[in-house]
Parts: sequence; structure tokens; C-alpha cells
Amino acid sequence: MGLRSFATAHIPGLTGLTGPKAVPDTAAEASSFDALVSRLHYLPKADVKRIREAYKFADEAHLGQFRASGEPYITHPIAVAGLCADWRLDAQAIMAALMHDAMEDCGVTKTELIERFEAPTAELVDGLTKLDKLQFSTREESQAESFRKMLLAMARDVRVILIKLADRLHNMRTMQHMAFDKRRRIARETLDIYAPIAHRLGLNEIYRELQELSFQYIHPWRHGALAKAVTKARGHRRDLVSRIERDVQKAFAEANLRVEIQGREKTLFSIYKKMREKHLSFAQVSDIFGFRVIVQDLPQCYWSLGVLHQIYKPQPGRFKDYIAIPKPNGYQSLHTTLVSPLGTPVEFQMRTEAMHMVAEKGVAAHWLYKSKSDAKGAQQLGSRWLQSLLDIQDETRDATEFLEHVKIDLFPDAVYVFTPKSKIMALPKGATPVDFAYAIHSDVGDHCVAAKVNGEPVPLRTELRSGDVIEIVTAAGARPNPAWLSFVRTGRARSKIRHFLKNLEQEESQELGHKMLAQALRAEGLALPSLSEDDAAAAALWQDLARWAGNRNVDELLVEIGLGRKIASIVAKKLARTLSEQGQRPDAVLLTMGRFATDDAPSQGQVLLDGSEGASVRLATCCRPIPGDDIKGYLGRGEGLVVHTAECSVGRRLFQRDSEHWIAVGWAEELTRSFEAEINVLMRNGKGVLAQIAMAVSSAEADITHIAMSDDSQQRETAEMSLLLAVRDRLHLADTLRTLKRSSAVMRVWRVKP
Repeated sequence: MGLRSFATAHIPGLTGLTGPKAVPDTAAEASSFDALVSRLHYLPKADVKRIREAYKFADEAHLGQFRASGEPYITHPIAVAGLCADWRLDAQAIMAALMHDAMEDCGVTKTELIERFEAPTAELVDGLTKLDKLQFSTREESQAESFRKMLLAMARDVRVILIKLADRLHNMRTMQHMAFDKRRRIARETLDIYAPIAHRLGLNEIYRELQELSFQYIHPWRHGALAKAVTKARGHRRDLVSRIERDVQKAFAEANLRVEIQGREKTLFSIYKKMREKHLSFAQVSDIFGFRVIVQDLPQCYWSLGVLHQIYKPQPGRFKDYIAIPKPNGYQSLHTTLVSPLGTPVEFQMRTEAMHMVAEKGVAAHWLYKSKSDAKGAQQLGSRWLQSLLDIQDETRDATEFLEHVKIDLFPDAVYVFTPKSKIMALPKGATPVDFAYAIHSDVGDHCVAAKVNGEPVPLRTELRSGDVIEIVTAAGARPNPAWLSFVRTGRARSKIRHFLKNLEQEESQELGHKMLAQALRAEGLALPSLSEDDAAAAALWQDLARWAGNRNVDELLVEIGLGRKIASIVAKKLARTLSEQGQRPDAVLLTMGRFATDDAPSQGQVLLDGSEGASVRLATCCRPIPGDDIKGYLGRGEGLVVHTAECSVGRRLFQRDSEHWIAVGWAEELTRSFEAEINVLMRNGKGVLAQIAMAVSSAEADITHIAMSDDSQQRETAEMSLLLAVRDRLHLADTLRTLKRSSAVMRVWRVKP
């Protein structure tokens, strides 16, 4: 892709290369409504009448407003509507294009639009309206939220993005009157967001022009230098192009195959991008021009391929069949690169007229071809990606995170892989088996434990290649690993993993909050009231407490306590006062854990830890507490419970500064896992020393999880090594240290304490 048409002719009579397509002059564009009406010949008169009413409404709304060029502002909506008319969009879309800035710039309300022009048109205008009137902490947050609103509106109605792209295209064409910094910012935003969206939806004409205009405004000097170089190269290659024309004309005439041939030239941006990515000079970029062959039906695509391969040798590995396996945006063509008479590569593309329309117009081809059977594929363009936006939204409430996921899915390159049942799936370049698993179904991704590629087991982080056959191995008890976020490539996989981990964190924080509130109530001489929904009085009590704390329900309150955003002792005192006001005696409140029932509720008012707490409880890395240590818990704001040893100097400083966030914690009698302790070993340097230490640790039934040594340890007679050991408790650590001391290589060993 990334090519612009530079000549069009039927065989015979290909006219040769011409310059780049000129950007339309705004004065010559549809800047008057009469010019727009002349382009609406495909609509019934009743629809044109409604469009005229929308124009009058927009004209009145924008009265007195002017663009940076000094033109009346209404010329911009008319030009946007004209671009939509070129796609033959329906009357509702044309009306929305005329009024797309009315809500944002003129104070018109959605209710007013519904009353005047009905709900569908008002919904389109609302989807195009930025959220500038709301308050956001940063400009980036406001921009991200506006993008999310637009993209979700697009997922429900693709006309939203078509109008938005027409709006952005006209703004880019007329941006020369803006300040330099603003031009660069808008051009960068266009290159990062709008151009990839256009490509993702198959709108390749707009995609190329947006890229080219963005390049021109971001790097004006480079754009100018490349334009001169391409013009010069075009003159030098004229003889070669003429020779290829004659050979191609003769070959198709002898094959009695009627075709249309178009010359193509790479856009300046695609040349610049290739030079940067492959570190090439302009002279080394050989495939600046090529040809497109448009035939009458699908079999002739392959027939024309055979004709071309008979006159020029094809380059091995450069043939691509996008007809049998279309690109994710619906693009279909045969691509082959042939060696020209002078030895330079020349690319040819073969496609039918319908394929050509879809390749250039993408999702807009639905309206251009809506009366033809060839449009059936065009109607499906982008549907999977549009649906994936809604799926991502279900798991993502933060606008910036949503935009991050969407950007990931805007990769133009794709790999094509197969399921074990030979179904083809398109994934972004760099996708892994985890991306594949989530593309099949979220349950498959959540329970993925292993993968096979072409029958061979592979790591889950393996990058997939086109043609791979992928098989996913699942297990009922498996769940997503946070480490997957470092290598997954699709927005769907990333949002699903994050959603699962957030829910898991919520559950763990809720359980921790429950334990902490129970502890705080014991300090007040009370037991925890029932959380059972069957107890109406208790349910009303809890609901009142949640409302007092500013939460929607009890679950949210407990999560906030577990995350440290609410102080358990304050909530407990409020509950005690409420019970006292209701005349309930402490001994009348039954101790029950409701749906959080546990048998290890500590009578001494401590939160007991057994190692199964998950992300809501962290053992401080400064002191690394293990069972047997005296410990205390610090409830950090929004980060859950952090456990320190009682003698930890870091913990003591935190206590002096913020004593009210410390709570009593202890170790449970039954532990579910091992714990890490850091030790230092001073040893004699020599061969096999590391093996001796590892053997000593192993004989003590402990595990080494990490080893670190100083860089100059090999140059000295003694060396100091830092080890992280996985042990059961303090007694197990002491036994391991004694075993290490008995080793002949060890001079001294001690536990690291802050």
C-alpha cells in the first residue's frame, strides 16, 4: 500500500508517468451549497429538501464565525458534506456532516437536534462532538475521552468515522493558515490516530492523503527534498516505463485479455518511511513505481498473473495472494514483483473493478455498491474490529487505557494463522499464542496454559508467522498471568487480561477489607454484623453505612478499606455509634462472616496472613518478613496492605509519619506457600564454590530464587554473594543458615535486615 495513482489508461495507450495528484484548492471545492446539491443527484428530492433544512440550520448557527483563512465557517461543513456525498452516503449522514460542529461550537443541544431532525441524525452529530465542555485533569485525558466517545459511536454506526475522516481531511487540506505548532500537533495526531483508522477500515485513498499531508506539516524540509528527488527520478525512468508499457500492451493483446492498466507511484511518506526503517538512501529505494491491472472477473486476475510471468521473471518470495486470504480491512488483490529489463524490481497488482473500489474506498464502498452483489464483502469491512471496540470498552473504563488498546489494534501489518480445523485468522504482526487464544474466545485465553505451533510445543511469548497452525492447551484452574501484558499485541487480549486482574484484585481487596473491619469492630467490643442479604435489618444497616462512607454498596466499601482508601477504625466507630443509637447491645450482635465465612477469625483482633492473600497484601522488599517474624501492617493509600517486620527501619519511619494507617497483623497457623528471605554469604573464591553453596541450600530443602555477585568478585580471594531463598518460616531459614556455615567454602553467612 502507500501508493498514489499517477497515470490511468486503457490498453492500448498507457500515457506514462505524471506528477502527484494535486491537493484540491478550497476555493474550487464545494464551498457553496448549490455546488453540494449538484453532487447529491443520487438522493431523492425529499432527502435533498431535508438536507437543505439542515444547511439553513447550520448556516444560522455558525453565523458570524470565520475560519483562520478568513472564510465564513459554513464553508467547512459544506466541504465535509461534499466529501461524504462523493461516497454517496445517505441523507442522515450528509445532514450530520453539515451540522457536525453545531453542538460543539454553537451551543446547540442534542434535544434540539432530535426535535428538528430526528434521533438518528442527532446521534451522529453527538458522536462527532468532542467532550471539551467537561472538566478533565489534563489535556491528554480530555483528548482520550473524546476519542473513546467517537470510536464507540463509530462501532455502533460507521457513518460517524466516515464523517469524522472527511472533517479531518478537509482540515488538513486547509491548515496552512494555522500557527506552526498547532499544525504540527494536529498533523501528529492525524498520523497516529486518524490515518491508521482509515487504513484499518480500508479507506486507502484517505489513508494515503492523510499520511502525505501529515508528513508535509511535520517534516516540511524532508517532504520538499523528496518531492524534488522523485520528480527527477521520474524523468530518468521514463524510457524504462515506456518499454514496460509496450511489453505489457503486447502481451495482453496477444492473450486477447481486455484489461485496464494504471500506473502507481509510492507516496513521499511511504518512501521516507522505507528509507528510515531500512536505513536506505533515496537512490537505494528501487520500487518507487509499479502498475495495477484491473480485470473483469476473478479468474482473469490469475490469468493476467500468468501473462505477466511469461514476459518478466518474478522475484522469489514476493508473490502475495490477498484474494484467497484478504487483509483484515477487506483488501483483495494479487501482488507480484517482476524483474524489469534493466534488472530493477517492478510491482504489479491484479484485481477486479469491485476489488479496486473496495481497496480504495474501503467501508465506504458499501454505499457506492449497495445495489450490487459485489458489495456484500464491502458491507462486512471492519465489522470484527468495530465489534472489538465494544468488547474492549466492556473491560476498560479508563479512557487513556482504552485509547492505548485501540492504538495497538491499528497495526497495518498482519500475520495469517490457522486453527487446527484450518480456519484462517488475521492477527497483528508480532502476535503470540496468547493473542490467538483471546481472538478465539476470552475463556480460551483466560485458561490458556500452553501452546503448540505446527505440532511443536512453544513458549507462550513466541511470535507467530503467517501459515502457522496454532493449538491452545487449556486447564480449568488456570488464570491469566500478569507477565502476559509484556508481550501480547492485540488490544482485545490486553484489555481482557487487565480486566481479569482488576477483578481479582477487587475480590482480594474486598476479602482483606472484610478482615480489617472485623478486627476494628473487635477493638470496639463488637462482632461483625451479618452480611447476609436475607437479613433485612442488617442489610439496611450496611447500606446506610456504605452511603455514609460515600460508596454505592457494601462491597465497594470493603474494597476501599482493603485498598487503604478508607480507615477501618473510623468505619467501625461509625457502625458502633449506629448500633448504639438503635439500642442494640454489643452482646446482641452475632459474630458471623456472612458470605465471607472463615474459621480463623482471630480473637486477639489481628489480620492473619497465610500466604494466599494475593495482590492485596504485599510483603515489603526492604525487610522481607517470613513466618516467625514479628510483623505489622501498613495500609498504603490505594495500594493495599504492606507488611513489614517489627524491627524494620523503613517501617519505623513510616509509623512515625503516618501512625493511623498501621494495623495489627499476624501469621496463621497453616501456611499455603514458601516465603523469600535475603541472605549474604562471604565465601572463599575458587572453582566449584557456587555448586557447593547450591548443594548446601538444596540439602536444607530450601530453594534459591535469585543470585547476585559483585563484578570484581573473581579478582579477589574472597567474594560476597547475595541470595534470595524460598523458605517455610524463620526456623527453616535458621536451619538453612546452619547448613551453609558447615560448608568449607563459606566463611560467614547472615540474613539481610534494613
